[in-house]
This record gives sequence, C-alpha cells and structure tokens, in this order.
Amino acid sequence: MKAAVRIRGKVHVRGENEATLRLLGLTRVNHLVLVKEENVGMLKKVNPYVAWGDISPETLKELILRRGRLPGNKKVTEEYIKEKTGMSVDEFAKKLLKEEVSLEDAGIKKVFRLRPPSGGHRSIKKPYPKGAWGFRPDMDDLVRRMM
Repeated sequence: MKAAVRIRGKVHVRGENEATLRLLGLTRVNHLVLVKEENVGMLKKVNPYVAWGDISPETLKELILRRGRLPGNKKVTEEYIKEKTGMSVDEFAKKLLKEEVSLEDAGIKKVFRLRPPSGGHRSIKKPYPKGAWGFRPDMDDLVRRMM
C-alpha cells in the first residue's frame, strides 16, 4: 500500500487528471489517502500533482491516531480500533499495509486531512528530489512533517 498526498491545487489541471484525482479521493491540497498497489498506475498518471511512496507501520499508526477521523469528525482512539476490529493499532496498521484489512472495516474515513509541511515544500513545480511531487522513498519524513 502506498501513501499519496496532493501537493498542487485545482487551477490549470486537465479534466482527465482531475477525474483521476477525484477517483483517488484527493480532492484538496494536503489530503492524504492510502492507495492499493493495483492502483499505482493512477498515481503515475497524476504524478505532477501528488507526492507518493511507501509508508512505515509506525508512521501509519501515528497517522491513524492523530489524523484519523470517524463519521461526525470524531477522533479515532486505540479503544475504538480494539473494539471494532479486535486487534491493537500496531496490528491493524501492519495488516492495513499488507492490504488484509481496510479503513472501511474499522469505519475510518479514507481521507486524512493534513497541515502544510513544517519547513515547507522545496518547490511544488519540480519533481522530487529538487521539488515536492512524484515518487518519494522518504515518504515517512513528509507525512511526519505534515501531521
């Protein structure tokens, strides 16, 4: 499973790219979604608008607890996940990355709303490593700066 964050806004985005971003659930800047391995082609299509890469179980656990939301904008707690899935947050994060369970199984919204990264992006107009968009091997660093 890959983590994808929308970096650029809606202005001057071609219709087919905007539709792909909508299908991924990336409708606004600084939103993060988890994308299955079979949908990586969609990420490659909208590469200039998103930063994406692998995420570690520790970062995913922290993301779920700090930025995960339930319907009604309620926070996700360890007790809620234990009650809903019967496993700890660590186990849930590891199984989520292996695509054995989904966020919908626990009733968690699929979009994580993040803040702009502390320290900012290098450039939203250039690909990684000189800029912000594209595949990033250090996706954990970006996600932690945005939480």
